[in-house]
Amino acid sequence: MTSYKNAQTRTVTADGVTFAYRDLGPRTGMPVIFITHLAAVLDNWDPRVVDGIAAKHRVITFDNRGVGASTGVTPKTIEEMAKDAVTFIRALGFEQVDILSFSMGAMIAQVIAETDPQLIRRLILAGTGPAGGEGIKNVTRISHYDTVRALLTFQDVKQFLFFTRTPNGIRAGKEFLARLKERTQDRDKAIALKSYFSQLKAIHRWGLARPQDLSVIKQPVLVANGDNDRMVPTPNSYDLDRRLPNSELVIYPDGGHGGIFQYHEQFVPTALEFFGRP
Repeated sequence: MTSYKNAQTRTVTADGVTFAYRDLGPRTGMPVIFITHLAAVLDNWDPRVVDGIAAKHRVITFDNRGVGASTGVTPKTIEEMAKDAVTFIRALGFEQVDILSFSMGAMIAQVIAETDPQLIRRLILAGTGPAGGEGIKNVTRISHYDTVRALLTFQDVKQFLFFTRTPNGIRAGKEFLARLKERTQDRDKAIALKSYFSQLKAIHRWGLARPQDLSVIKQPVLVANGDNDRMVPTPNSYDLDRRLPNSELVIYPDGGHGGIFQYHEQFVPTALEFFGRP
């Protein structure tokens, strides 16, 4: 069976954008579209999470417009990013999908659930918050601060942004970063600085936006996070669970923004059970 570290990178063109994506897992059942985080390209998904879900479901990861190997210019709003994601999903011929989304990707997924509800059957929102959520407007400041910390200590910024500074969190971060390097050939292009700043602007606008009526999202939603998310503060996960009419919540102890990666051995079975329901 193909694993994520050797899955072929493919392309599909729609509305003038050529989207880069990877596609693995069985061809039966409901496909699961992964929507990723700030600055991420195809190679930033944890292969344990991708392979774990792909053991039972068709999994598709992609670079949105202007990111990685995809063409075009990255939008400066979450709403425009959501339109691009819908364009990509429909370009593959899907009428309905499940979505596993993380951080900025889960902001995008919330918009899709509101604008194109018929497209989503089930939805996982990890490490994220609602429009106008607590502390989201500070993502740019925190990202810049941790980037400097990472440079000064010769570390990857995700070690600071995604994981706690406890011995458990530090160890989990190092293991996660090692997994991201398992793919050695046909790696994706890193995000361009211009695209990264456009994404930061979009997240900042999301953080300043008026709260939306989440009761219109009727699909089953699994909300997941670590209990100490510095980037998108964990109270946002509780807020989502409280405001979404058909949601359930999983919070991982001593977990940061990347809790689903830190606790992938627990998260994957939970996600499989969630997606396996009718």
